[in-house]
Amino acid sequence: MKKFNIRKVLDGLKEVSSSTPSVQVGPQENHLIQETLQSDHFQLCKTVRHGFPYQPSSMAFDPVQKILAIGTQSGALRLFGRPGVECYCQHESGAAVIHLQFLINEGALVSALADDSVHLWNLRQKRPAILHSLKFSRERITFCHLPFQSKWLYIGTERGNIHLVNVESFMLSGYVIMWNKAIELSSKAHPGPVVHISDNPMDEGKLIIGFEAGIVVLWDLKSKKADYRYTYDEAIHSVAWHHEGKQFICSHSDGTLTIWNIRGQGKPIQTITPHGKQPKDGKKPEPCKPILKVEYKTTRIGEPFIILSGGLSYDTVGRRPCLTVMHGKSTAVLEMDYPIVDFLTLCETPYSNDFQEPYAVVVLLEKDLVVIDLAQNGYPIFENPYPLTIHESPVTCCEYFADCPVDLIPALYSVGSRQKRQGYSKKEWPINGGNWGQGTQSYPEIIITGHADGTVKFWDASAIMLQVLYKLKTAKVFDRNRSKEDKSSTEVSDEDPFAIQIMAWCPESRMLCVAGVSANVIIYRFSKLEVTTEVVQLLEVRMQYELNDIESPDGGGGGGEQTSALPTPGASPQTSGPPSHPSTSSNNSDGGNMPCLKVRSTPLKQSAGYQVDLVVQLVWVSGEPPQQITSLALNSSYGLVVFGNSNGLAVVDYVQKTVVLNLGTVELYGSNDPYQRQPRSPRKSRQPSGGLCDINEGSATSEDRCKSPTSAKMSRKLSLPTELKPDLVLLSVCPPRGANPLDHRDNSFSRSRSSSVTSIDKEARESISSFHFSDTFARKGDSALTPCLYVGTTLGTVLSLALTLPPAGEQRQLQPVIISPTGILVRLKGSVMRMAFLDSTGSMLPPPFEPWFEPNVTADGEEREKVRKRRPVSVSPSTSQDLNESQYAVVCSEKQAKVISLPSQTCIYKHSITETSFILRADVVQMSQGVSLACFCANGHIMTLSVPGLRPLMDVNYLPLTDMRIARTFCFTNLGQAMYLCSPTEIQRITYSQDTCENLQEMLGELFTPVETPEAPNRGFFKGLFGGGAQSLDREELFGEVSAGKASRSLAQHIPGPGGIEGMKGAASGIVGDLARARIALDERGQKLGELDERTAAMMASADSFSKHAHEMMLKCKDKKWYQF
Repeated sequence: MKKFNIRKVLDGLKEVSSSTPSVQVGPQENHLIQETLQSDHFQLCKTVRHGFPYQPSSMAFDPVQKILAIGTQSGALRLFGRPGVECYCQHESGAAVIHLQFLINEGALVSALADDSVHLWNLRQKRPAILHSLKFSRERITFCHLPFQSKWLYIGTERGNIHLVNVESFMLSGYVIMWNKAIELSSKAHPGPVVHISDNPMDEGKLIIGFEAGIVVLWDLKSKKADYRYTYDEAIHSVAWHHEGKQFICSHSDGTLTIWNIRGQGKPIQTITPHGKQPKDGKKPEPCKPILKVEYKTTRIGEPFIILSGGLSYDTVGRRPCLTVMHGKSTAVLEMDYPIVDFLTLCETPYSNDFQEPYAVVVLLEKDLVVIDLAQNGYPIFENPYPLTIHESPVTCCEYFADCPVDLIPALYSVGSRQKRQGYSKKEWPINGGNWGQGTQSYPEIIITGHADGTVKFWDASAIMLQVLYKLKTAKVFDRNRSKEDKSSTEVSDEDPFAIQIMAWCPESRMLCVAGVSANVIIYRFSKLEVTTEVVQLLEVRMQYELNDIESPDGGGGGGEQTSALPTPGASPQTSGPPSHPSTSSNNSDGGNMPCLKVRSTPLKQSAGYQVDLVVQLVWVSGEPPQQITSLALNSSYGLVVFGNSNGLAVVDYVQKTVVLNLGTVELYGSNDPYQRQPRSPRKSRQPSGGLCDINEGSATSEDRCKSPTSAKMSRKLSLPTELKPDLVLLSVCPPRGANPLDHRDNSFSRSRSSSVTSIDKEARESISSFHFSDTFARKGDSALTPCLYVGTTLGTVLSLALTLPPAGEQRQLQPVIISPTGILVRLKGSVMRMAFLDSTGSMLPPPFEPWFEPNVTADGEEREKVRKRRPVSVSPSTSQDLNESQYAVVCSEKQAKVISLPSQTCIYKHSITETSFILRADVVQMSQGVSLACFCANGHIMTLSVPGLRPLMDVNYLPLTDMRIARTFCFTNLGQAMYLCSPTEIQRITYSQDTCENLQEMLGELFTPVETPEAPNRGFFKGLFGGGAQSLDREELFGEVSAGKASRSLAQHIPGPGGIEGMKGAASGIVGDLARARIALDERGQKLGELDERTAAMMASADSFSKHAHEMMLKCKDKKWYQF
């Protein structure tokens, strides 16, 4: 996309009449507010990534540091230590990580990629960096092996050769094991790629090499020849040693395991088919699926463990992937939810020549990480402390709240802790390396995720950690009429009727409201007590958009004025009043492919936490499905919820459980409708299958760019973050499909879109895109503050509605809420996205709220009434404002922002944010130094503007919008925090605050901690005497340049990493850093002293020679007269 240039925009603004962001001071008011925010308060950087690594491909574990590393198909590297210590790094090439290998207890990691590059990562710094890279050009890497405490890395290739790399210098050795030397000379066939390399646990000079075709070679490194060869007629997938180095085990493609003695070449001493049926007549057992990996681990007491993945028989169709643990005579088959990518057995010792004593197995699945306790009967799994369940059901929307009330997280945690599953291992989580950061940021942060199966999850996101607090299942409210045969997938399917689309939450009152994809709104109250609801309260609302040829656009003149609890708006027969009594079923499903969800009629047991208070459902009207809800807001002080779609808006009083207002979009304007709307063709979008026009018909709101609220089936597909189908990409990434009205206002509002979508869009259909509740001046020139609702539309209009609320207490239950439209406040280019109010000093005015109270008080009526009567608190200083003081409304659309002075309703600041693109998310946020408007643009820019002056403070080209998931999930919140879903399973958090960027290094955890390496196993007296025990090898002598020569230059290219010098600086934290620094300083000092010594010696030598020369000269010249010179 075109690069956003602020200068060009400013030039463009000067051309448009009166649209420069200059100050226009009214006669009575002075708008020169001192703005405290400056551009140096802003800086953008990524902070931390949470969630399960998307599409994992490899795994490694450091048994001394107790750190787990996972590589992915997109070149990402995720490192996990103790709960709360996590790290994310990325290989620049983005190639899949095929192999990972720790330098055990060294604070370093080797990664091999599918593009045949090998990298060395320094983990001794908080943000790991690459120290060296090696790129192979003629060979494809298939396997890597680094023996414990060795600096020589073996690299096996597709051609069957093995190269050696010095991990300190990252230089290739001239020592190469060629495939044709390894196999028998008589063998004519190529043995295939190298699938395994490992040295004999008892003799470092002997190397076992597994070739895919079924050949295993025991190679003598000193004599450079094969000692033994073992041939089997099935392909090999993996090889593992017995710790005594006399036996090894191979896994094969026909589901068999073969155990070999190293001195017995002929045939294996044992062949096992773990999942094969053994025929009676001595024939070979039937073939099974390949055993992809096997591990052979010994224990001091009892039988060894043989652990394998795969190998199931072919007749087990539909059987889930399994991990098999064979221990003595028992075989346990552990079923997994997803395919197994890799597994590792965690053992007590890092030494391969000692009894292994396995205690756990880490199983990396395609979408989960499972750790199995081997020490307990029944092999229970450990409770996973990492936040890896974000994608349990695909995420459809997110909200982020920083600086919440302090009692919220404990309240959510206490109700959430009762939801824990039972049956986990009693032991501590075994991956517990690293140390937590020393962060000083202590404000509470909460992330809420809405999911495709109707669940809502609350996460504690304080101090750059993430922990699930509480999970709410909204689908419980409805009758489930579908079978549970489909396990959750990462992509949102068309069959997700419970998917959450928008969430509105009031942290102070703890009221929650969610809008679902099936055009339903559920209102929840928070309670610490369990309750059984006999009948779930239901309101049915009919919302219809009809413009008949006869009706003039202002046919609903003044419609909805003084609308009481039973709305029968003015001259608008098409909006029928909903039933005033709550009914329990939705019988309006007259045809169509997606009937509204049916609210359950049986009693609902609701445990402590969020409990349903009211369900509002939009019903089918004359054979058409209800339009999707595009905007939602709730206010606990007023007791109101409002939602809107492409037909209009409805205000619900959840205290009295009634619909207060149900207005079509056109009726909002009354007789002031500025748009010439075309009459709607009779039954254009009746068929819910949805064609191209259907997709474009509704207009999309800010956060729902990829949503089309028309045909039920189509819109559901588009509204959630699926991978877009190619034919829908144009529709999804283009600016919102607003109308293209025949504009008769000033030219600066011409709505010609750069995309050609609107040319197809024949119908001017206006949706409601945003709401804001506030105590403000309802009408021009008002002197008193009144409760108001502001409504923003996709055509850029902001309208205000004045609310008349009955007094608190008993009257609030009985008297109706009265709503009166008070006209248009302002118009902007593009869909209205965000509104906020400031007081006369420029401080943020949050909407008024009611403090939380326990709704299920069991005391008598009087007590309950006392609880209810507490006056709603408004934290705004506006209540004490003098009459002549003003407020400011900040309104941001997807193209521009305006600041309006109230009550005069004059526009005092205006700024065009983007011309060529459009904004996907905008939030007015509280920074520690003041208030700011933060925007995320579809061209990837993140911008902040000062408020109310709308001065550009930051503009960073952060990331191109590659998929709609980012657009749907991006949110800004207070104190410079923001987040989005960077993959279906991961949340990326970023900060735009300079303070946070500066403190980030302290807040991040440390992966490397100084740990003593365990002692090597004792050889024992007799073994030492008779030459048993481990044989060591001088690898340096064998593989070094002196004896092995230099490697071919064209084979691989060495690339020094950016983390080299940085690595030294990075290692400069913690004790290790201090030691490293001290050592370097000593080295340098020694070096300098050495140099000084040499220099002194040189000076002495030169002084010596000078005196000699001088003496010789003196002798020569002693007897000469002056005229002889």
